[in-house]
Amino acid sequence: MKVVLANPRGFCAGVVRAVEILELALERFGPPIYARHDIVHNPHVVADFVARGVVFVEELQDVPPGVRVVFSAHGVSPAVWHEAAARDLPVIDATCPLVVKVHQEVAAYARAGCTVFLIGHRDHPEVIGTLGHYDGNPACIHVIESIEDAEQVTAVNADEVAYATQTTLAADAVAPIVAVLARRFPRLRAPHAADICYATQNRQRAVRSLARTADVVLVVGAQQSSNSVRLCEVAQATGVPTYMADCAASVQREWFSAAETIGLTAGASVPEVLVTQVLDRLRGWWPDLMITSIGEPETVQFRLPRSLERDAGPARAAGRA
Repeated sequence: MKVVLANPRGFCAGVVRAVEILELALERFGPPIYARHDIVHNPHVVADFVARGVVFVEELQDVPPGVRVVFSAHGVSPAVWHEAAARDLPVIDATCPLVVKVHQEVAAYARAGCTVFLIGHRDHPEVIGTLGHYDGNPACIHVIESIEDAEQVTAVNADEVAYATQTTLAADAVAPIVAVLARRFPRLRAPHAADICYATQNRQRAVRSLARTADVVLVVGAQQSSNSVRLCEVAQATGVPTYMADCAASVQREWFSAAETIGLTAGASVPEVLVTQVLDRLRGWWPDLMITSIGEPETVQFRLPRSLERDAGPARAAGRA
């Protein structure tokens, strides 16, 4: 049996930053540290932090008064920031900078009086947080989940419309939705730079290449991780059998009964240790397992909050972009 590893795979710069922020908060302030929502969508990462004294909550009302809280990589609405200030909760913000970019775009569209079509999953925390950054008539921002939504949505002024997207979507799924909106609203404004993040696009591009080399594709990731689910969808669209497992114990040998080559990748919220454990499981079945890789790893880094940079050490801080 042969395994081909995709590059890039696993943690993106936004996830690395969020995880490191929570690590440094634990080191500097000690437990308990509260976090609003899972820091990233991976149960193994979350469970490790819980064991070390992090308390994850969905609402700030569950945080004791005056206790420090970390906002997850998915971002929050301004209303959550106001609630934290009102309750005297010190905040450390781990929002991915690329999500912040979308927040700023939506806020700018609101100031310009545009109706905004926000392409994404209505119940995803990133979309919920982004909606709150539209400081205008709430009837002028619409979540678009499908082509059908795009065909039916209306705007107060068809000449003043714009769109933004959830950062973790598949570009192939977004393009036809945008095409419908552009046909119906010829003056549709687009983001100055794509909202789908570089890491999402790079991993989707890599899994397409991977599918061309493999008989079966295996994605390590959790069902609640949007970018991991999208990787599965992209691989499946090539016609190659594709499976997702959140850890090594979930991998089933029968998935590979007709395979000679397994393509292996991981979502952007998956630590490399989980990939290593999957490889160990495969090696248990096939001791002579051959492992190769395709593509190049990413080198992008994001700066930490200034309040924590000094705790990361000068070499780490200097390496951030």
